[in-house]
Amino acid sequence: MSRSSRRGSRRLAAAALAITASMFLASCADNGSSNGGGESADSGSSLKIGMVNEQADPGTPTKGGTLTFSGYSAVTTLDPAKAQVAGATGGSELSAIYDVLMRYDPIGQKFEPKLAQSLEASSDSKTWTLKLRDGVKFSDGTAFDSKAVADSINRYVTNKGPQSSLWASKVASIDTPDATTVVFNLVDPWTGIQSMLATGPGMIVAPSAQQGDQFTPIGAGAFTLEKFAPNEELLLAARPDYYDGAPNIDKLKLISIVGAQPTAEALKTGGIDAAYMRTLTPILDLIESGYPGFVDIPSLGYIANVNMAPGRPGSDVRVRQAMALAVDPETLNTRVNNGKGLPGQEIFQDTSRWHNDVATIGVDPAKAKELLDQAKADGYDGKITFLSIQEPSAQATALAIQAMLNAVGFDAQIEYVTGAGDLVKRMYADHDYDMSTAALSLAEADPYERLYTGIKSGGRNNATGYSDAEMDALLDKLGVATTDDDKKAVLAQIQERANETVPWQVWGNVAALDVWNQNVHGLEQSLDGIVLFDGAWKS
Repeated sequence: MSRSSRRGSRRLAAAALAITASMFLASCADNGSSNGGGESADSGSSLKIGMVNEQADPGTPTKGGTLTFSGYSAVTTLDPAKAQVAGATGGSELSAIYDVLMRYDPIGQKFEPKLAQSLEASSDSKTWTLKLRDGVKFSDGTAFDSKAVADSINRYVTNKGPQSSLWASKVASIDTPDATTVVFNLVDPWTGIQSMLATGPGMIVAPSAQQGDQFTPIGAGAFTLEKFAPNEELLLAARPDYYDGAPNIDKLKLISIVGAQPTAEALKTGGIDAAYMRTLTPILDLIESGYPGFVDIPSLGYIANVNMAPGRPGSDVRVRQAMALAVDPETLNTRVNNGKGLPGQEIFQDTSRWHNDVATIGVDPAKAKELLDQAKADGYDGKITFLSIQEPSAQATALAIQAMLNAVGFDAQIEYVTGAGDLVKRMYADHDYDMSTAALSLAEADPYERLYTGIKSGGRNNATGYSDAEMDALLDKLGVATTDDDKKAVLAQIQERANETVPWQVWGNVAALDVWNQNVHGLEQSLDGIVLFDGAWKS
């Protein structure tokens, strides 16, 4: 390999690790923990996906002012090809600059056009035709046309954006028969292109954005860049020439307050106007206090990865099965969340539209001990190390898991690292761990993408080394399913296979909340917790 190739490989590996780290931090840093919370709110099990504390019709929007939004994690890049675009990881912030071709309506459970005018599939779902709206322009005044769309998506793939490998495997070619038409020719039937066009690949950067190594955030969204201090503040100004009319607010200030409780306090005191949150106790408190918002519950939000590399305890399926049978999610929820979380072993809980009636592996300490004894008879010494960060809720999780594993005969030890970044590196880059907390956070819009990248043999986010030919075949089958009924049937089979092969230790879900003050109106939800601000206003 040439020196330049090695440098390029290292840069790509570093970028992939950064993206994985942002996903991990967004997905599971809080573990859904109450952090010792009180008894003032209802049980977390009462949470459902949907709007809470809906506001009455506020009347005619007023103009002007600044809306301040606190995201879950600080924005570090304004390039969609370098960001894991989700509500917890800069998706709302980038949407304000670029907008999206498609939007997911989480209430209607359907995709609808945003910058696009329409997206239509052929009868076999192998050809998708995107029509663009008239009158859309980039903020530099250049035309938002089919060539710009195709070039931006090709740039995303060339720069190996987070979703690029799946896109490249599914999309054979892109045609632009005229200035307002983009035709996607697929390798196989695939509906996931809708999700793609609502996230990173669907955030179209202007042709003038990339000049050599210099990238300037120029998009077709409702706001333009005024100030960007990475990890601190992003200040955007309203575009008077936005295709759907000038936004109601003059400025959009995007920050990230460290800690869920300080974020909630800032909302209550008026220091911020809206926020994205993933910690249970403040979520329940804000809902009980009457704050309007939208609750999302992505699946597989509270799990553990177990390293299946040769020589690791998890390489023996009996050991993985024994761990799953030994750990009671309800007990874990009691010890960590004061009983207010969303515990369970199923991939899709009954809050999800993908829920099925397949039984889970269950909790059975006696059977766990039997399987562990079999593994020990074949030479396993029973030792396993749980990797954890030094944070109260994470420590509570680690201690509870240690106790339940040791109760059936494991010799479980806890190894603490300083922060989540260290844990992510150990798990996703170095693969130097036995077991640790993780998450896949499957989106309700389409769970296929993260299942595929997370457990497919050789998948880019497959941190465990899990490889199963039957599961691979099921994932391929899910990828070409085009109706919800067909997808649900395959997902039920995936649950059955997961019970047998245990790709993860599933402990439950973590709720997320887009929340705002009573004087804030017009925020619009999309998939994965993304908020759209072009219609927002303050009374």
